[in-house]
Amino acid sequence: MTEPLPDLPPFPRAPGPMSERVRQFDWAQTPIGALAHWPPVLRHAVENLLASHFPSCLVWGADYTMLYNDAFRIILGDKPDALGRSFRDVWAEAWPAIAPMVERAYAGEATFIEDFGLEVNRHGHPELAYFTFCYSPVRDEHGTVLGMLDTVVETTGKFQAVQRWRELTASLEHQVAQRTADRNRLWQLSEDVLLVARLDGTITAVNPAWTATLGWSECDTVGHPLVAFVHADDATPVLDALGQLAAEPGRRRIEARHVHHEGGERWIAWTAVPSDGFIHAVGRDTTEQHLRDQALRNAEERLRQSQKMEAVGQLTGGIAHDFNNLLQSITLPLQLIRQRMAQGRHDEVDRYVESGLAAARRAASLTQRLLAFSRRQPLDSRAVDLGDSLRGLQEMLGTTCGENVAVQLALPDGLWLALTDAHQFESAVVNLAINARDAMPDGGTLHIAAGNVAADDAAVAAIPGLEPGEYVCVTLRDTGTGTGMAGDVVARAFDPFFTTKPLGQGTGLGLSMIYGFMRQSGGMAVLDSAVGQGTAVSLYFRRSQGEAPQPEAAEPATPLSGERRRDSILVVEDEDTVRALAVELLRDLGFQVMEAATGGAAMALLSGAVQFDLLLSDVGLPGPNGRQVADFAREKFPGIRVILMTGYAEQAAQSPQFLGAQMELLTKPFDAQALVNKVHAVMGRTPPSGPSPKSA
Repeated sequence: MTEPLPDLPPFPRAPGPMSERVRQFDWAQTPIGALAHWPPVLRHAVENLLASHFPSCLVWGADYTMLYNDAFRIILGDKPDALGRSFRDVWAEAWPAIAPMVERAYAGEATFIEDFGLEVNRHGHPELAYFTFCYSPVRDEHGTVLGMLDTVVETTGKFQAVQRWRELTASLEHQVAQRTADRNRLWQLSEDVLLVARLDGTITAVNPAWTATLGWSECDTVGHPLVAFVHADDATPVLDALGQLAAEPGRRRIEARHVHHEGGERWIAWTAVPSDGFIHAVGRDTTEQHLRDQALRNAEERLRQSQKMEAVGQLTGGIAHDFNNLLQSITLPLQLIRQRMAQGRHDEVDRYVESGLAAARRAASLTQRLLAFSRRQPLDSRAVDLGDSLRGLQEMLGTTCGENVAVQLALPDGLWLALTDAHQFESAVVNLAINARDAMPDGGTLHIAAGNVAADDAAVAAIPGLEPGEYVCVTLRDTGTGTGMAGDVVARAFDPFFTTKPLGQGTGLGLSMIYGFMRQSGGMAVLDSAVGQGTAVSLYFRRSQGEAPQPEAAEPATPLSGERRRDSILVVEDEDTVRALAVELLRDLGFQVMEAATGGAAMALLSGAVQFDLLLSDVGLPGPNGRQVADFAREKFPGIRVILMTGYAEQAAQSPQFLGAQMELLTKPFDAQALVNKVHAVMGRTPPSGPSPKSA
């Protein structure tokens, strides 16, 4: 017995909304007739159509009746319901374009078209849309074409994107072409030298400006290293710059001389950057600028030389004038002494001797001022309490300034120690006080203040020449409201031999000496003055990190008259006359004295059996200098005292720490009594009350 067939779902069986619509549609009202009478080929075609997810439309019969699947509904857009309607009516706006392809399909020829543009009306307005579709014939079992299957994909979005991409590509190509043309024009027309080289410096391209600037053709250049065209003296910096570009990407600047093809050289300032394994460089010809700069430097040098010669002429003229007067004051007394001695008028000799000595002292003072200005005076720089020094000077300053000038001190507690020469400091203060007195002929007040100053960058910027650091500042300010200095006078106040005083009332070396002393001490002198407002001079001394020296206890005095001392002194001086007189003077005082003319001879004596208690040595000696001899003596005899004599000492001038422990300085020229006093002070002895032997 045959099993009953299962109940099958109604036709069409494919799932989806369109299957239900096909079942419910009144096909009897269409050319293809009622659903129950459809031929098998149509049923199979519809089943396949509705089962496909690919947008498809079945066109059937001579009237082109439409059936389509759910995916095709998107293609239709907002068109009126097309099910059962004529394909020709539904796509009436596009029919002229698609009719030939429909006819070919009904004739048995399939058509495939990609990105076909059609003007359609799917959303209430005409639009240009693009489709990729295939019109393929549908045949029955006898091969007769009964309809057409339209499988379609809308490619409007893709097509428009492709079009935009093509347009953008075309635009970019145009821009690239334009920029390439611009670059080529820049390469060809630039007055700056453009160069491309490999990272090893081998040139791969140059623009015409290279040839115009250096004369080397492109053929002469390409393939050769850049350094081959660089001046030999500048080759090393160029090679270093190339190495840096290869090792560390970044912009580099270098200026170098390049050899011209016809001889000579040209300066080129390069800016170079590495990129993609090459060095790209732009060079600017700076030869004319270098020539102008060199001409300017030469002119400035000539001007400085001219100013220097003018200053030297002024300096030497002033020195010659003053020394001629001093020499006259020395030679005339000597000549009169000789005449009076020949005449037997011995009682008149002392007056001429005193006149000659006074002139010699004035000459020594002038020389000392010159050394101070030139910063070559010997300084005994030590830790000095400037407050104590000023308090000690107050009484003398009051006497110097006179009764109508009041001297006021403002000295704070906790004042730092200063590194300077105490005697030179006191001399500078006295000179400034005298200047202040002269600026206040009708009386006034001299204010002297001191303070600690920590000079930072801002302070240094306000005081040219002052270096950052810690200073002790001493300021002397007068109230000379009737005087003061104009700007042009302030600018020249420290110049040598410049003075505003009447002829014969000043050499013009006072302020220049103070300025030289301050610079040699590592400090600065600053002048502040205006007409009618008085003058202030500020002295900046370097702060000392040491402690103030303690006075040494003097040894008990011993009788001097006629008693031979056991103290042994070594005198070292290369000037025979000075050495002989010093030895004679010391022997007259009862000291045991040995002498040497050179540093080497002195060291030989120091290495002998004699025990020396004092070394009196000139600083500038042939062979080892005086300081070296002193150091050697201190090694041999740790307790030995040292007096160094000098009138000009380069090392002593340049180093504030030139003197060591237990060392004193005696400045030339000195008189006999000064030498005697210095020796007795160093040796801890009390000098005799009367004049020293053979002293003037």
